[in-house]
Amino acid sequence: MEIEAIKKAYRRYARLYDLYFGALFQPGRKAVLRHMNCRPGQRVLEVGVGTGLSLPLYPRGVHVTGIDVSPEMLERARERLGRDGIGDNVELHVMDAEHMSFPDDSFDKVVAMYVVSVVPHPRRLVDEMRRVCRADGEIYIVNHFHSLNPVIGGVESLLAPLSRVVGFHPDFCLKTFVRETELEVVDKQKVNLFGYWNLLRARNNKQLLTALDATA
Repeated sequence: MEIEAIKKAYRRYARLYDLYFGALFQPGRKAVLRHMNCRPGQRVLEVGVGTGLSLPLYPRGVHVTGIDVSPEMLERARERLGRDGIGDNVELHVMDAEHMSFPDDSFDKVVAMYVVSVVPHPRRLVDEMRRVCRADGEIYIVNHFHSLNPVIGGVESLLAPLSRVVGFHPDFCLKTFVRETELEVVDKQKVNLFGYWNLLRARNNKQLLTALDATA
């Protein structure tokens, strides 16, 4: 999906997003926060923070920066911060995750929940996540990937041309994603209903990136 199509989709979904995607996907949000094991004083970037459904899950004292391309979604997130009284260590910015304005090495951990199959260029997104994450920091991704079940996978392939309507790429392949982004994935777990989504934990190996760039 192109960026304008994404903005249009989430402008349409913003007020109903929590109803449709709140409880259903909350187990995955809780799982990634457990694995991140954030400590007070750490700097965390959440890419595609949306309406802020994950924000109450962060421990107090963790400095959380959330970005999203949709102003309408972030407005809902700001309402949540005020309502829950959790805004002291949270910053929210309208920003394209493929072109972040943060300096290199700005964060200890970077997380993207339900984002990588939505953006126009997943490789560009991951490159930016690596750039703003400190060396040997951690990158977490929660996302749906193309099912190996032939029946489910067939349905996903049929839905692929409708990605602009459904808001994501239904046939997004995990192996292709890891190969093309060259992520150093150190752990993978199934999350959410029927284990249909994956939680990836990757180490931000910038030495590996430098070597790959040199041979490109």
